[in-house]
Amino acid sequence: MSYQVIARKYRPQRFSDVVGQDHVTQTLANAIRKQRIAHAYLFCGPRGTGKTTVARIFAKCLNCTGGPKVDFDDNDPFCQEIAEGRSLDVMEIDGASNRGIDEIRALRDTVKYAPAASRFKIYIIDEVHMLTKEAFNALLKTLEEPPAHVKFMFATTEPEKVLPTILSRCQRFDLRRIPAALIVGHLTLIAKQENVKIDAAALHAIARGADGGMRDAESTLDQLISFCGEKIEEGDVLSMFGLTARSQILGMSRALLSGDIAVALRELDSLAGNGKDLGRLLSDLLGHFRNLLIFQVSRGDMSLLDVTEPEAASMAEQSSNVSSDALTRILEVLSDCESRLRDASSKRILVEVALLKVIEARAAVGIDAVLKQLQQWRGEKPSGAVSVAPPAAAVPARQNPPDETARGAVIQPAPAQATIPAAAECDLEQLWHNVLEGVGRVSPFTRSYLLEAHPVSFKNNRFVVGFDPEFADHLALVDTSKNRVLIQTKLGELGFADTQVGFVKAEAPPNRARAGGPVSAASSGPEPGKSAPAAQSPRQKTAARTENAKSESDAGGLDDFRNDPLIQKAIEIFKGQIVEVRS
Repeated sequence: MSYQVIARKYRPQRFSDVVGQDHVTQTLANAIRKQRIAHAYLFCGPRGTGKTTVARIFAKCLNCTGGPKVDFDDNDPFCQEIAEGRSLDVMEIDGASNRGIDEIRALRDTVKYAPAASRFKIYIIDEVHMLTKEAFNALLKTLEEPPAHVKFMFATTEPEKVLPTILSRCQRFDLRRIPAALIVGHLTLIAKQENVKIDAAALHAIARGADGGMRDAESTLDQLISFCGEKIEEGDVLSMFGLTARSQILGMSRALLSGDIAVALRELDSLAGNGKDLGRLLSDLLGHFRNLLIFQVSRGDMSLLDVTEPEAASMAEQSSNVSSDALTRILEVLSDCESRLRDASSKRILVEVALLKVIEARAAVGIDAVLKQLQQWRGEKPSGAVSVAPPAAAVPARQNPPDETARGAVIQPAPAQATIPAAAECDLEQLWHNVLEGVGRVSPFTRSYLLEAHPVSFKNNRFVVGFDPEFADHLALVDTSKNRVLIQTKLGELGFADTQVGFVKAEAPPNRARAGGPVSAASSGPEPGKSAPAAQSPRQKTAARTENAKSESDAGGLDDFRNDPLIQKAIEIFKGQIVEVRS
């Protein structure tokens, strides 16, 4: 008898033999037991995961003697014919070779004929996504309402290329990549049957290289037996397929996380000198840091990871030395390098630069953290903050920020504690004046509307801003999420973090000073010896505010408006220029 490769020799012959696809085999077995058999099935998944194998076993269940049934006899002549590919009623068609409309028309014409000897006529079309659009359309009507004796089974690695009209007529089953532990267990059984001694590290290396495909793993083992004979070690697997030892991956990752670039580069030089595939190395590093991130965020839940016990112990050690943010940045660096490696002329240099970037990414600080620290460096009382009584506890002196001596320098500031004023202790008019000053530096346009507003209350971490009924039409213009965030930011700079801002219609207090001007004198009443100014009518107040705004605009409003990002965007869109500034 001629030699048969391992992938064919140990091909599963019944549902219980299929490895790692219990969600598919169990569903199909239940459908057979309950007589709920559909007319069309679509099996999707990566190569070597068992799509065509499951279709053949399903065909055996349907056409076996006394079927349909799951527990058929292996010696059943109908089942043997299907296993050997010589059944007249089970036709396997290669979608890549028979992709045209003529082949599908011929199939459509033969569908109406009854099966020769079996219960069902079954068509198994492999790589069905290769069919042309015209061929798919020719199959639609037959696929939707086939004769009772016909069953269709499609297999594909790219289901997204199958027409939605075809998908809607099939029951779809997605086969998964097989976990490495299951591949190792299956290869162990095969090696025992073949009288081959193979160590555990070699089995794990084969499973890692197979990337979830059982057929790839079996083909690799077949090749290794031809190369090594009856004893296979990890070094044989690594040298033949250009893989990297797991211990080397762990050693390199440990060097990167500790910032020891010399060790990492020496390890890379050793791997490259031995002909290791740099693309595979990057993929292994990505997989390791991904597992490390999952291990960290899941608090050590090993059910989410497909790793060995030594790898799990290494992850527990390494996760204590790095943050999840740093791991995310490392993954971004390695992913970018992997995407560029194919087109790079100097692949080794690109990988070396990526390792340097990984070390920088490990110690980098996010922009949000930098901005927050810069806020703290402003001191106990930020610029423009309201004067309040300090707390009883002494406040430590602020630390000066370190100089950034080079591009990409890592900022690692020491935390500085600032005095946070209490809302109940602050002068609302002074606080509102300071907020307007801050808003005006960012958007003079927004400030011009807020000049008509006044503070109403500041309780329970909520700052309420009111508009006199005379200016109620300003509410719709000012009460936007962007303006609320702007005011919240300015309140945060003044020491009132996490404050909510709201706008209401409310009467302004009598004889209240205009918000844009100094508040100290206005809020303290008339000077001694002088009478209080007469109350102004709403029209007089409007005219006075307009005149004030105009004088402010004339004094420097043109530059402020020119620098406002919204004004700049409007000028860019409408191709205009600033001629005059009005309030």
